Amino acid sequence: MSLFDAVLLSYDEPMANSLHARLQRTLGGTVKRLHGVHGMRRAYRLCAEVVDREQFFLADGDFAIDNGFDATGVEPLEEGVSMRVWQAVNPVNGLSYGYGGLKLIRRSALREMGEAVDVLAALPGRIEFAPHIVGITRFNQSPFHAWKAGFRECAMLARGSEYGMADGDARKRIEAWTDSHEGEFADYAAAGAREGVAFAHEAARGAKRFDHLNDPEWLRERFSVAHGDRAVSG
Repeated sequence: MSLFDAVLLSYDEPMANSLHARLQRTLGGTVKRLHGVHGMRRAYRLCAEVVDREQFFLADGDFAIDNGFDATGVEPLEEGVSMRVWQAVNPVNGLSYGYGGLKLIRRSALREMGEAVDVLAALPGRIEFAPHIVGITRFNQSPFHAWKAGFRECAMLARGSEYGMADGDARKRIEAWTDSHEGEFADYAAAGAREGVAFAHEAARGAKRFDHLNDPEWLRERFSVAHGDRAVSG
């Protein structure tokens, strides 16, 4: 039996129901679900209120966990560590890093979270990056969702990683995103990546514009203007 609670946080991902069931089967217990909360920072903070334990697994609504993941072997976070992030495979460009990966997180850290564009980068304490791949981030479930993933991630990378990533590593990841050509809707992910970099350059003089990256309605409108109304909702 796992020492930790678990939450799947979803908004409008088409496969969220099936991925929630998969997570529940793999972890071997009840995985709570928080769905459709507007405002990313608010949604993460609410996750802290639905669990009963201080440390819990947190998965995005498009995370497909590896069926072989053994939750019973996971060590608790050490003192001073607010979150551990495992890697996920990116289905459109082959990268494997923390983007979309499984997290072990402290609810007290979520309650004390500060301000950042990449919301979880504002947790107090250290963030630990595990070198193991534990699933796939299935964000490419529709043209809109693939575009949104590329747009948000590359806008944040071009702005400057809030996790302290070296500029050279950020550039390599942007290049991989803009060259996305594998899997479903890869062309939309690549377009989103290019448009996200352009947005970061546009917004550099008005930092508050980066708040749009966490506004689902603004993102959907931007996609529709650029690519037509081909978004698919969950």
